[in-house]
Amino acid sequence: MKTNTTSSSTLHSTPTTFPKHPRSEQEQPQVDASPRVPAAGGRALVLGGGGSTGNAWLIGVVAGLFEAGLDATQAELIIGTSAGSTAAAQITGASPSQLYADILAAEHRSPAAGPDRRPAPLRPTTEHLERLQAIIAASADAADLRRRKGAAALELAAASDDSTRTRWRATVAARLPHQHWPEQAVLITAVDADTGEPVVFDRHSGVELVDAVAASCAGTVAYRIGDSRYIDGGYRTNAENADLAAGCARVLVLSPFGGRSLTPVSWGTHLATQLDELRAGGSRVETIFPEGDSEHMFGANAMDLSMRPAAARTGHRQGVALAEQLTEFWR
Repeated sequence: MKTNTTSSSTLHSTPTTFPKHPRSEQEQPQVDASPRVPAAGGRALVLGGGGSTGNAWLIGVVAGLFEAGLDATQAELIIGTSAGSTAAAQITGASPSQLYADILAAEHRSPAAGPDRRPAPLRPTTEHLERLQAIIAASADAADLRRRKGAAALELAAASDDSTRTRWRATVAARLPHQHWPEQAVLITAVDADTGEPVVFDRHSGVELVDAVAASCAGTVAYRIGDSRYIDGGYRTNAENADLAAGCARVLVLSPFGGRSLTPVSWGTHLATQLDELRAGGSRVETIFPEGDSEHMFGANAMDLSMRPAAARTGHRQGVALAEQLTEFWR
């Protein structure tokens, strides 16, 4: 882990008009919270995407830090993308230690393994990666990628009925400790599948928490909220979207994919580019990546539920080991 310390800066958040009543699903929500990003010089926790194993690793890291005396859940701003959006909703609604224990408790009853305990097949994930690489190769830039990926996700959504959305929403809801947005600032990223425009949800967007998370995790089929459809927040800029932490004094980035990206460096969307920009803006930044010997749990294995306990243990071990080193930075 590399340390880079610079002077901090303070920005002021844009005033927000709070809705008086919850919006119905039929009403068009005011989804994009980007103008309201609360950059007030405090601490930001960035939780990147990385599939099911990535989510388990994120929970493990946060639990390890917590049990060693560093409570990252008290960040003034939490940014969640894809699997990281699920983690953001989880750690703001339940104890990190309990979330970690729940992952370990599921080890012997994982639906990823059948009666013969064989892991789930990896071909669907491999095929998804192959399709994504083909779309990237055909795209001119990040905006073009978002439009193309959105169009592909809309085609799949058109070929499915509303029960697909209902099942996906129920799956996401079952993962969350509660169904309400926390009081602290939490940003959840997505992309408008119809326009390719980046989107950021917060508790003032008129979107329920479970819908925001479901949209942020919609990697294949576009997810409908009201009249709009959304795809995975990892297509906004990258799997971390750390740029949203601009103006925060201290930024802790947890990246299951280790900051790597399939997109060309020339597009300027890589995590390293965003971290350089944060530091240039006065932020102190620290990153935590999975250990080198645990990389087999991610990538093509990212959706293998049988690997979640191992990924969580790896993250927990790293969190415990790094807590003392990060304590001065975080306080």
